[in-house]
Amino acid sequence: MDVLLLPFRWIYRGLVWFANSPRTLIASYLLMIVIAGVIYGEVENRSPADAVWWAVVTASTVGYGDISPTSWAGRTLAALLISTMVLLVIPLITAHFASRLIVDDDAFEHDEQEQLKADIRRMRALLEELAARQGIELPELPPDQPVSGPGSEAPPWERSTRSGKRRPPR
Repeated sequence: MDVLLLPFRWIYRGLVWFANSPRTLIASYLLMIVIAGVIYGEVENRSPADAVWWAVVTASTVGYGDISPTSWAGRTLAALLISTMVLLVIPLITAHFASRLIVDDDAFEHDEQEQLKADIRRMRALLEELAARQGIELPELPPDQPVSGPGSEAPPWERSTRSGKRRPPR
């Protein structure tokens, strides 16, 4: 079964690679326009300028109609170019820009998380030292478990409520 899914995994990885790089998106778009223009020029006996113009108009799905394919091969190429643009390239470009707009500015970076953990360890050590000087016994630490998230044993009022929205200033 894994062998049957292998080509789909490669396609998925390729799409992720394309979607995460604006350079590859733009380069693939331009390459598609040039290749479609060259093929169209050969199939329909058009000048290179007309062929590239046709490819741009067709890929953008504007379709002015000033230049249109008359042969079966030209129409197939047009259908392939339109389908590829509408079903693949335009959604990837849209998804890339949307992912850049939807960013949680409050999210901690890995380095910040590690610094917070180190600070908490230092505070715990200082607290234990102060408690030892005063003769106070600290309760045992609970076993390591997440404070919030699926399956958390923390009561709802102690769970994190981070939703990706900025908190109002205090």
